[in-house]
Amino acid sequence: MVQFMIEVRRLDRYEAANIRNVVLIGHGGAGKTTLVEALALHAGVLARAGRVDDGNTITDFEPEEVKRHISISTALASFPVGPYKLNVLDTPGYADFSYEMAAAINVAEMAVIVVSGVEGVEVQTEAAWRLAAEARIPRMFFVTKLDKERASFERTVAQLRETFGGGVAPLELPIGEEGGLSGIADLLTDTAYTYEDGHPAPASIPGDLEETEHRVHDNLVEGIVVADDMLTERYLEGDVPEPGELAGALAKGVAEASVFPVLCGSSPLGIGIDHLASFICEIGPSPLQRGPCVVTAGDTTNEVRCDPSGPPLALVFKTMSDPYIGKISLLKILSGTVQPDTVLTNPRTHSDERLHTLQAMRGKESEPLPQASAGDVIAVPKLAHSTTGDTLAPKGMPVLINAPRPDEPALSIAVRPKSTADEDKLMTALNRLQEEDPALSLTRIDETHQTILSGAGETHLAIACERLQRKFGVEVTTEDLLVPYRETITRPAEAEGKYKKQTGGHGQFGVAFLRIAPLERGAGFSFSDEVVGGAIPRQFIPAVEKGVREALPHAGAFGYPVCDIQVTCYDGKHHPVDSSEMSFKMAGSLALKEAVSKAGPVLLEPISRIEVTIPPDHQGEVLGDLSSRRARVQGTETTDRGWTTVVALVPTAEVMRYAIDLRSLTGGKGRFTISHDHYDAAPAHIADKLTKTSALAGAGASGHLTK
Repeated sequence: MVQFMIEVRRLDRYEAANIRNVVLIGHGGAGKTTLVEALALHAGVLARAGRVDDGNTITDFEPEEVKRHISISTALASFPVGPYKLNVLDTPGYADFSYEMAAAINVAEMAVIVVSGVEGVEVQTEAAWRLAAEARIPRMFFVTKLDKERASFERTVAQLRETFGGGVAPLELPIGEEGGLSGIADLLTDTAYTYEDGHPAPASIPGDLEETEHRVHDNLVEGIVVADDMLTERYLEGDVPEPGELAGALAKGVAEASVFPVLCGSSPLGIGIDHLASFICEIGPSPLQRGPCVVTAGDTTNEVRCDPSGPPLALVFKTMSDPYIGKISLLKILSGTVQPDTVLTNPRTHSDERLHTLQAMRGKESEPLPQASAGDVIAVPKLAHSTTGDTLAPKGMPVLINAPRPDEPALSIAVRPKSTADEDKLMTALNRLQEEDPALSLTRIDETHQTILSGAGETHLAIACERLQRKFGVEVTTEDLLVPYRETITRPAEAEGKYKKQTGGHGQFGVAFLRIAPLERGAGFSFSDEVVGGAIPRQFIPAVEKGVREALPHAGAFGYPVCDIQVTCYDGKHHPVDSSEMSFKMAGSLALKEAVSKAGPVLLEPISRIEVTIPPDHQGEVLGDLSSRRARVQGTETTDRGWTTVVALVPTAEVMRYAIDLRSLTGGKGRFTISHDHYDAAPAHIADKLTKTSALAGAGASGHLTK
């Protein structure tokens, strides 16, 4: 690879052909953030690399990241490398933040999958590969931590090939092992480099590595030339292509995602970092090579090419909230050229957005840009009406760009303000937090009177609560979810409701006779009037129905809402002076409660449909666990990857914290989706348990704490 001389240039003076947008993905702790530090140091924009443990890195700047020593949010670091502009997107490797990874992959032209030479291929390594493969972008590997104890490049490459197939192609070999790591052997050029203080120097390939290097070099050349008929013919005739020709053929294989190169090194020692930067810039694709962007306008689908002279079109792929600046949006410019104060329209909100300032980002630091052209990734502060996933287009061009959607939330908690002073601010703060992190979901459950915050996992939700306090000044307490039980009846019944009250003036008098009957499951509620002869004046019949409706949420024997019931008012009594709407509303309520108690009330529990996708070797454990949760397995099927998807109906109360349990069962490999399916009669032991917690039912709470 060419070793670029460090030349710091303004970050707006780059054509699309010389822009490289790469996303660093992989398992948490593999070394992605440290690799950004090493690349920035190599580019000459840092005097000294930061450390994750010290909390002073470019891309881990949020207090929650510094506290936990993990990345929890995608960060952009832009810097020049020779004649190229490198936009590096550092993504979280923890499973709870996989949406951040997916959104960043969507705007990159190449994914660098960072793999620890100590731990090798891990759960999120495979998840990262899957997301990049679904996005159909080129992929390469960088094996880090080869200077650490127990590191093995050979073992890691074997794991990569076993997991990801024969397209995995090592381009380098490390010189030395563990603490003795001193350099790399470049298989393309058949040369070696040793490093001192991060600076490379050409060297001879060590004798103990020479035989292995030549063998792997020959295998690499054969793997590259096979994709080019002319090179193959020459190679068979004994004409070995020059390194430049091999690099060109390799670039073609990388762009087509048929070859997945493997480079290696050590970020803290600076070993191999220069080669990685050169490879990304020379071999990695530019925005021009990714192909046109597909946009939709109503039922019409069109393609927009990466053309700086085309109509300005941008995608908001990340929203951040800064306590001083406010909202900052990260944009990928897909077409055209924008300048400060360019006005574009958000087709979703039909609102105009003025791009007041354009910025190049390096973590939390920014540099103003006089313009940004197609292919670039920039930041724009203070967009008023746009959030993650939104499209910005010229006025009169109502096109939308498909952006990744978050997976369905896997875990939920109930939140409430810690003080009454925060009650008014809570919903505003939660909505702003959701703008910043679309993987969070916010709902209000009227039956249980709880505000529900849902996310990808325990860590995701814990950090969301911390951000609520830090960024928006709202402190919350969290609670387990209440299960929204309901009740119904099993047989018809009749009852009289009488409301009689005498005061000094006019009294209150109303009598309603109700007949109730069960409806089929899911039918809800029905009211009919069969009163004849004026037993109840016509103007008071709606009051009886209103009283019945208001009593339904707490008319059950356990204090839960009653559903799937037909109510008929068939008779009553009135007083010409003392009867009123209120008296008949109360009569209807009293009659309903009395009738339900006679009609064989039963408890209904919510049943969820769950689809669990797992590796085959975990199928037995997962099926056994579901069985212990009273699940009814509906079937299994095999996915394209050879994994198993189990479909089951399971009581909602049994899977409220299933995200945590499944992660433990499968070592983080299992995934699931869950949705409400129906209500069904609860077993007797569940009803007995709820009877013992009558304090909740007596207070009218529509649920019980999950186990």
